[in-house]
Amino acid sequence: MNKFFKSISRFFRNIGRFIDKKIVLPITKFFVSITEKFKGNGRSFEKILSKKSGLIIVSLIAALFVFFAADMRSTSLIETSAEVLYDQPISAIYNEEAYVVEGLPETVDITLVGRKSDIYLAKQLPTNDITVDLTGLGPGVHKVNLKYKKSLSTVEYKLDPSVATIVISEKVSEEKEVNYEVINKDKIDSKLMVEDVTLDTDKVYVKGNEATLKEVASVKALIDLKNLVDPKVGEQKLKGVKFVAYDSMGKKVDVEIVPGEITATVKISSPQKEVPIRVIPENYDKIVFGKAISNISTDITKVTLYGDSAKLDKISYIPVYVDVADLKDDKKFSVTLTRPNGVRAMSETSVNVNVELGEETSKEITGKRLEYENLGDGLVVQALGQNSAIVTVNVKGVESVLSSLDASTIKAYVDLKGLGVGEHEIPILVKGSDLRIKYSSKITKIRLRITEEKSN
Repeated sequence: MNKFFKSISRFFRNIGRFIDKKIVLPITKFFVSITEKFKGNGRSFEKILSKKSGLIIVSLIAALFVFFAADMRSTSLIETSAEVLYDQPISAIYNEEAYVVEGLPETVDITLVGRKSDIYLAKQLPTNDITVDLTGLGPGVHKVNLKYKKSLSTVEYKLDPSVATIVISEKVSEEKEVNYEVINKDKIDSKLMVEDVTLDTDKVYVKGNEATLKEVASVKALIDLKNLVDPKVGEQKLKGVKFVAYDSMGKKVDVEIVPGEITATVKISSPQKEVPIRVIPENYDKIVFGKAISNISTDITKVTLYGDSAKLDKISYIPVYVDVADLKDDKKFSVTLTRPNGVRAMSETSVNVNVELGEETSKEITGKRLEYENLGDGLVVQALGQNSAIVTVNVKGVESVLSSLDASTIKAYVDLKGLGVGEHEIPILVKGSDLRIKYSSKITKIRLRITEEKSN
């Protein structure tokens, strides 16, 4: 009995402390602050509080203020409100090994209607499961209701959508060969490349309804290079490689793939090739009259290329083009190197080119035999006129360059591309290996006859 009275006594003491802490003390602080702000009129205010009637009026005002504040708070809690929970996931119950379900939405929106306090509580409870039980349904088209596991009976729940039309089909499987696709190549050093990939398996099973399986044209293992821990030259194991099925148009097909993921062995290499830089003057014929290029020098002479081996084999030099039109004095050019197709990286990205000029001289190179290029199959060409297949080449440049010129590096030719049987007058072209020299033919055009080759 004593414990009972002690509990009651403790209960009322707690109520007293609560009233003192939450009501009396705040009101007292409020009036003290007002007194501080109106010190000039403090005596008048004290006189009001010293009177019994004045104290009653002030207390009544404070009580009304607390009442209305509490009433507004309680009213807001019991008012009917609505709130929407967007994109809530749906789970379906059915035999996943035997059937495929299509048409079931992945998510729904749930509208909660009720008192604010109940809605708040409902959101805190971990029972936001939207399920649809398909047990017992066989292949065919079905209309099913989506059900929500209610956490509070005082809250009304509305699902959007609340009904779904689904198609249940029997699941079939088919064996498919697997290849791979390397993605995120830019996530590793540009000097590295994937040389080869070995998969743990070369065949998988795709599962789904019969119509969907007919759409599957290929299955690829996605080798994602961003998942490599430390990309470097050598072989590395890449775990958790996933498969993707594609149709003939390259679009993804939603099917089950077994196994879902595998381990791949990725072989990384760094093919490279060192090639020279070759400076090519552009608009050389427009250089200032009486001037020619005496020397071309660069601050770097070679560049190391990184990329596919087959493409590197086809690259013999890196061309660097400088425009020398209207050039009348020595000049230094700063040129950005263009990366050839198939090259992932270069050891250098720019080069400085120094072009030096000198006084132009000229001379003739005689006895150059005319060559024919791009003659069609089954055709024969013949130059018309005596000794017309022998041409004289004019070369212009500075004396020091011309004196060391090797005549065998000069080629005089005509381009017969697109020409058929008959007589044609076409220009004579001349080129040489030394780009500091201007080349031209003394005879600018030649007349040729093209005939069909006689069979034996």
